[in-house]
Amino acid sequence: QVQLVQSGGGLVQAGGSLRLSCAASGSVFFVYDMGWYRQAPGKQRELVAVITSSGSTNYQDSVKGRFAISRDNAKKTVDLQMNSLKPEDTAVYYCNARRLTLSSPGEMNYWGQGTQVTVSS
Repeated sequence: QVQLVQSGGGLVQAGGSLRLSCAASGSVFFVYDMGWYRQAPGKQRELVAVITSSGSTNYQDSVKGRFAISRDNAKKTVDLQMNSLKPEDTAVYYCNARRLTLSSPGEMNYWGQGTQVTVSS
């Protein structure tokens, strides 16, 4: 399995920037797809950005051009650089590691502890 420890987050005014970081331990890292999710009050948890084990990225439409996800397989870290932050970005952000399997259940997911990001107007 993978243990994920997050850092970063906090309070920032609209238009500002924050960087989240997630450090993995306990297992091999390069075989996992890594992602950042967020959950705002009254909302479902949603995928913000993903970077696959091969390095390809994808973003939720609302953050395209503002957020950037990156990974360092040697250091076993994944970061989320958040620029031009908006109040609607306010949420608890979670680091995620996922691997697909050829047998049931089909995929395995591991989660960081979550960190609060609050963007004031």
